[in-house]
Amino acid sequence: MNRKELIEQIFAKKSFLCVGLDTDIKKIPEHLKGEEDPIYAFNKAIIDATAPYCVAYKPNLAFYEAFGIKGMMAFEKTINYLNSHYPHHFVIADAKRGDIGNTSAMYARTFFEEYDLDALTVAPYMGEDSVKPFLSYEGKWVILLALTSNKGSHDFQLTCDELGERLFEKVLRKSQQWGNADNMMYVVGATQGQMFEDIRKCAPEHFLLVPGVGAQGGSLQEVCKYGMTRDCGLLVNSSRGIIYASTGTDFAEVAAQKAKELQEEMQVELEKIER
Repeated sequence: MNRKELIEQIFAKKSFLCVGLDTDIKKIPEHLKGEEDPIYAFNKAIIDATAPYCVAYKPNLAFYEAFGIKGMMAFEKTINYLNSHYPHHFVIADAKRGDIGNTSAMYARTFFEEYDLDALTVAPYMGEDSVKPFLSYEGKWVILLALTSNKGSHDFQLTCDELGERLFEKVLRKSQQWGNADNMMYVVGATQGQMFEDIRKCAPEHFLLVPGVGAQGGSLQEVCKYGMTRDCGLLVNSSRGIIYASTGTDFAEVAAQKAKELQEEMQVELEKIER
């Protein structure tokens, strides 16, 4: 999915919601655990329930790799279901890959050829040659970690060099020599609040993938106030607050309601944009 198509979906659906499929078999409803593939059964129900209210899905690979081959089979079935039934939804593999060039090329092949995903989260620490292989695929996106929502983000990401430039700012500026606003996004945690102003000084046009709204305490309104652009420029992710809102047989219906509530808040913010 290219940038124009993504923007069209956002304004057509009045939503910039990304639903995180962080599916933990220990947390899914008990009645699903007797299914042949409980992870996939859960994902399929969540997807069908929330699809009208979101524009993207983000399965986190850790939650699938933890269960070995069975987990990866559930991941593959989930991706195939999304690609066949919801081809207009943007699908992100949250895998945080990044390694020397030939290894990154294999990771890129896995996610962009084998699974045909739209985007992949990538760690920028190893520099240009570890990121460039992901950028060679037309219509695919690299989502670089920039300023994350976890407490430990301050350990490195806010450290300054001798000129006063913080590490996340260096990542933003340097990486724009490798990719552009049509094939590169950045991860910025919702809990960073007013720091979105500093992000936008460095990357005024790029889309931002924003985790941390809901269960992690980030404010949607604050994210929009400081981070939204005329093209929206945001994909706001919610995982636990939607997919685990209920552990009963009504889990999908409750997930749909939570997604709808967020979509309605997003519609209010989108209506403020002058296009």
